[in-house]
Amino acid sequence: MKTGLIAKTIIASIGFLTFFTPQRGNAQIVPQVWGSVGGSEGDVTYSVGAKALGIGAELGVGPDGSTGVDVLKFLSLPIVSPYVGLGYYSNDKGVAFSGGVQVGATKNIFVGAGYNSVRGLNGQLGIRF
Repeated sequence: MKTGLIAKTIIASIGFLTFFTPQRGNAQIVPQVWGSVGGSEGDVTYSVGAKALGIGAELGVGPDGSTGVDVLKFLSLPIVSPYVGLGYYSNDKGVAFSGGVQVGATKNIFVGAGYNSVRGLNGQLGIRF
């Protein structure tokens, strides 16, 4: 029990540290949207998300029909964009922790992989506008 609490505390702390990290200014806001499909507890899980200015939100459906929202913080690096997140899910699933990485495949397409403590592992495909 203590190990799980310590791990959750460390993940949340890293999330807060990255949330308050200053970002470079952009001349134009370029939104990104994505969809993801994954699996947890033998169920198919899916989500849709959007990102702008280094902050993102993801609406997901987990096992047993649980639904929830995650708030994500991205580190803007040239090709790869890692993220951490914190969310809340219904059906007594509670607080969810997430993390992953998105990689630019072309100028307007990106792919990614992530983990969510409620929705499990997932693969992502997205578009930059």
